Amino acid sequence: MSEDLNLQYVEAGDVDGDKSIIWLHGLGADGYDFEPIVPELRLDDKGIHFIFPHAPVRPVTINAGASMRAWYDIYAINAGAPEDKKGIEDSRQRIVELIEQEKNRGVKAENIIIAGFSQGGAMALHTGLHYPEKLGGILALSCYLPLMSELMAMNAEKLVVRDIPIMLVHGIHDPVVPYSMGEDSRYYLQKLGYTPQWHSYPMQHSVCPEEIDDISEWLKQVFRVN
Repeated sequence: MSEDLNLQYVEAGDVDGDKSIIWLHGLGADGYDFEPIVPELRLDDKGIHFIFPHAPVRPVTINAGASMRAWYDIYAINAGAPEDKKGIEDSRQRIVELIEQEKNRGVKAENIIIAGFSQGGAMALHTGLHYPEKLGGILALSCYLPLMSELMAMNAEKLVVRDIPIMLVHGIHDPVVPYSMGEDSRYYLQKLGYTPQWHSYPMQHSVCPEEIDDISEWLKQVFRVN
């Protein structure tokens, strides 16, 4: 585990690999949460470096102000709820530092994927869509598009990368992040000119084996490996 950049993280896979996945955990979890998924993806010989950062600890309004690891504060989870713009932007900068760290290590931007689950998926979308270079892709699991109204209001020229691969995944029976919020995110991304790949599964706010298989195949396609 590293403490560089004032952002602790767990590493897995090929730490010297020429491809990187920065995988962001959900609210109240930590970087260890998705580390066990690495062998399940069956990508151990593909030169992929996995980074699982820990979000900072902060009070979370929706959880009665209890302090926990969170990329930003959440007031409510529903369409039109107020959002913690400052927290979202602060975490975006932290994640950008990790992207830059990988680039300084020699990994091309096009070989860096931002992935995340729930709140981490929201941050993956926000970071990947605002990054000025084309990243390898965005993998967003059981989440929603944050600051959607601001994104829709941006001038077209500010969204410089429209052909970035995006995979959106959602559980049909999700009681935490409503399925409709995932569908809305897909709709608005398409309206902005993106072409997200959409997968839904008969699950709740979780990950299922079929989903892991589909993620593995998508990662192979994006990284152009067999």
